[in-house]
Amino acid sequence: MSMAIERTFLDDAIVKYEVAKYLGREIAKAGFSRVEIQKTPVITRITVYVLNPGRVIGKGGKTIDMITESIKTRFRLSNPQISIIEVGNKMLEPLLVARDIAQKLERGLNFRKILQSTLRSVMENGALGAEIIIGGKLVPKNARSKSIRKSVGYIPKAGDVTNLVREGVATALPKYGAIGIKVRIVPPGTKFPDREIKEIELPKLILHS
Repeated sequence: MSMAIERTFLDDAIVKYEVAKYLGREIAKAGFSRVEIQKTPVITRITVYVLNPGRVIGKGGKTIDMITESIKTRFRLSNPQISIIEVGNKMLEPLLVARDIAQKLERGLNFRKILQSTLRSVMENGALGAEIIIGGKLVPKNARSKSIRKSVGYIPKAGDVTNLVREGVATALPKYGAIGIKVRIVPPGTKFPDREIKEIELPKLILHS
């Protein structure tokens, strides 16, 4: 692979990250989940997944027009064309799941029960694999910061197949300190070149949480 092609891939990845971060701030109240970007010589197709498309489009398309113009100017994208897609199942969207975990942690709910019940719910909605990592001061008194990882099903860790895994990150801000949350989900119907995913049996601890 030439240096020019490598640089293009790197630039595209950075743009996607920055656009996702921008949209995450601007349309958070619409339930922003993720964005897909496809660049062509003529246009840049941007597909945005949200819980509430109406809040992004706005009356007469005014809001989406403002967002489109802002993205064009901020990120120097040629002729951006934005499509708004309603999220079909929020339990299969890692960013929305991570934010839900953050809200529960901020309400003081038990973090172990949160992890177990969330993994169960994600898998019951058809995911082939799910992983949750939380790190920080997880209890209010006399505890050091630590990291906990829980997973179920199949989650690839290396190689190109990791691109098939959706990922979302959020931060909980309880009174006793920030907690980082990362959620990774393999959505239903994902095909892996090196294996076939059969029916997944949930561990009893998660199944009965």
